[in-house]
Amino acid sequence: MLLPLAWGSLFFPGLFGVCTWGLRRARPAWTHHDCVMISTRLVSSVQAVLATGSGIIVIRSCSDVITDRHWLAREYVWFLIPYMIYDTYAMYLCEWYRAGDQSSRHSLTIFRNFLSKNRLMITHHVFILLVLVPIAQLKQQHTLLYKVNGILTLTTFFLCRILLFPFMYWSYGRQQGLSLLRVPFHIPFHCNVANAFLIAPQIYWFSLLCKKAARLFDVPPAKKDS
Repeated sequence: MLLPLAWGSLFFPGLFGVCTWGLRRARPAWTHHDCVMISTRLVSSVQAVLATGSGIIVIRSCSDVITDRHWLAREYVWFLIPYMIYDTYAMYLCEWYRAGDQSSRHSLTIFRNFLSKNRLMITHHVFILLVLVPIAQLKQQHTLLYKVNGILTLTTFFLCRILLFPFMYWSYGRQQGLSLLRVPFHIPFHCNVANAFLIAPQIYWFSLLCKKAARLFDVPPAKKDS
């Protein structure tokens, strides 16, 4: 637990500092805001690659996606905590340099602008730190909060990744004066094929989420007998 937390606390701020320093030397004509903004995106890209790689390793190592557990999935959560804290500060730093006025830096105005422009991202980071991390580490899979989170995950996944496709067809049909069922016959064939390839894995993943949700609400046999 402490080792990945310590590594994350050193890795992400350190990488950000190295990137910023390197860009300042390589591109002296760039402003502080340019260097900080690009460094922030580089660090975020590295974190995305690490998270994706960890996910691939976990998936390839687990035969049962419902019940199997992998140490990397648990340890990476601790590695992710410093990144969320660092990234929040890095976003504020970008806003600080973007303001450009030396006398107004760290002012309440800049902080308010930062909160206003990054409201969703800050909420995302805070939610992960205060809700998802405790759930993942304290094994609270049977708490009400975990079940509510599961329902919200199912709902948002269905709306944003599955219902999106019929909505696109419906929107096109509305614009062209066609019914939803007639739209597939009035668009290029390769569009239907591409959408089919895109929605197929979404449906598969949604079915896995549904199975996982069903296990959350399944009452153990001992409780049923009692």
